[in-house]
Amino acid sequence: MKYLLSNLKIDINNKIYLKDPESSDLGKRIIEHSIQLIDDIGFDSFTFKKLGIIIGSNESSIYRYFESKHKLLLYLTSWYWAWLEYQLVFSTTNVTNSNEKLDKAIDILTRTIESDSTFAHIDEVTLSRVVINEYSKSYLTKEVDDENKDGYFSIYKRLVTRLHDMMIEVNPNYKFPHSLASTVLEGALHQHFLKNHFKSLTDCNQKVQPSDYFKHLVFNALDTKT
Repeated sequence: MKYLLSNLKIDINNKIYLKDPESSDLGKRIIEHSIQLIDDIGFDSFTFKKLGIIIGSNESSIYRYFESKHKLLLYLTSWYWAWLEYQLVFSTTNVTNSNEKLDKAIDILTRTIESDSTFAHIDEVTLSRVVINEYSKSYLTKEVDDENKDGYFSIYKRLVTRLHDMMIEVNPNYKFPHSLASTVLEGALHQHFLKNHFKSLTDCNQKVQPSDYFKHLVFNALDTKT
């Protein structure tokens, strides 16, 4: 799978950026170090000025790629969902058993992220922490409806649809597949957050992973067994 992914470019809605950061070394450094800086200080404290100091470039040069830090966050989260989507597709394409396919899909979408050397300028483990901690800030805005119309969340919605379709394969009569699929993706972020910060509010820990919980939840909801 790593070989296949290395030959793919992750496509992000070009309305999110002014200049494709993948098109230059500076753009890639903006992405690499913004992930690290947001992870270090949080999105609220993150500024292009602080990022510029770290990468040794003028703040104005960053604005040539992204018009705001909100758009940068949209780019990072979109990249993360697209990366997960590629993994999901490659890992389930040849799985013919519907239950096994859904089980594998849930595992991919809810597991703890491990290092992937396919994209040298992106630390997926750090990016996953950024998504867990900051993703909601990308859509809890007054502009969310307009941004949704412009397709800013299309990758995330497509990922939910893929999971929805797999659930329907397992149980075509289940009444709430969209709700359940979106609950898995959003809930996985929440459970990882609770596991890291509010341990008394979740049963997930070092031994019990969010993927264990969501497999139990989904297959019981679909009234079938893995």
